[in-house]
This record gives sequence, C-alpha cells and structure tokens, in this order.
Amino acid sequence: MRTRVKICGITRPEDAIDAAHLGADAIGLVFYAKSPRAVHIEQAKTIVHALPAFVTTVGLFVNADANEVKNILNHVPLDVLQFHGDENPEYCTQFARPYIKALRVQESTDIEAFAQQHYLAQAILLDTYVKGVQGGTGQAFNWQLVPENCSQPLIIAGGLTPENVPQVIQELKPYAVDVSGGVEQAKGIKDKAKIAAFIKGSQPS
Repeated sequence: MRTRVKICGITRPEDAIDAAHLGADAIGLVFYAKSPRAVHIEQAKTIVHALPAFVTTVGLFVNADANEVKNILNHVPLDVLQFHGDENPEYCTQFARPYIKALRVQESTDIEAFAQQHYLAQAILLDTYVKGVQGGTGQAFNWQLVPENCSQPLIIAGGLTPENVPQVIQELKPYAVDVSGGVEQAKGIKDKAKIAAFIKGSQPS
C-alpha cells in the first residue's frame, strides 16, 4: 500500500492547488493563532474552494474552545480535524467529523497505549516533542521509538524533507507522512519544486 502525503500549513490557494496537482492526498490548514502558518476563516474558505475534488482538507487545532471549532466548521468545509494539544477522546469526538490525534514523542512515550486511548481516531500523528511548541518544529524524533504493529494507522511528521522521506517510509512503512516546513521557501509559503520532490520521494521507486 502506498504511503499517503499531507502538505500542512497551507496559507495560499496557489500552494493548495500545486499540492493537489502534484499528487498530495491532503492539505492542512492551521487554526492556531500562535503558529506562523495560522489562517483565518475567510482565508481558509478561499483555499478550500480552490481545491479540486478528492483532496482531503484537514483543520489543525491546539486546545481550542469547542465553540471556536464549531464556528469554523460552520464556515469552512473541513473533512477531518487534527488535534495537537491535550484534547481527550470525548472532546475529539464531539464535532461529527473524523479526527486525527497528534502525539509529541519522547523517549518515555507509550505510543500503543495512546493509540488505544484514541481508538476512535482515524490515525495517530507522531510529531517531535519540543517543550512549549505544539508542532511545526522542523525537528525529527527518534524513529526507533515507533512500534512495528500499532493498533492504529500512523502518520509520521516532524522534520521531514524531500531528502529523508524515502528513509522514513522504508524504515517505518507508515500509513502517511505529513510535512510543513520541509517544503517551504518561507514560513507558510510553499515551494512547488520541494513539494514535487517530497511527493516523489514518498512513492515506491
């Protein structure tokens, strides 16, 4: 089975279109004000409406008030929600949307226990733990910590680039990979050539 690709931190319609045309399975929109890649509702609507069919739109939230998430869903047709904070399963399942739960990996992290806790999630996204930073660090975590047979599909994020994505796919065989900074020319501004190289690197040779 081929590895799916999500291009996260999209802030411009042209970057979303490039990602779609180059073969991305999903794009990510960040609804977290502290992120340099944050988008507002009108910006997100423009991006989503520019996309062709069969590209999944993912909204990323960090410990957001539930009413804020619901308000965004009333305006932006998101397919999947991605939670990057301390959200519990009860919180994650209240929005009538499939969800992905992010886990920032440390040496002591029990990935399988976390996956079982979020058994209703579509996937568990593994990202790099950096104190005080909720993702988008540009740093890779120790891939040796990833279990071989996790009970949930795994998405690998954190420090991925066109150069190292073939290695992570060969070693971990994840369901999907998620990249943001690794395909940018500046924060929130994607680089078409880097997206193309990343997607090419994620596919079987």
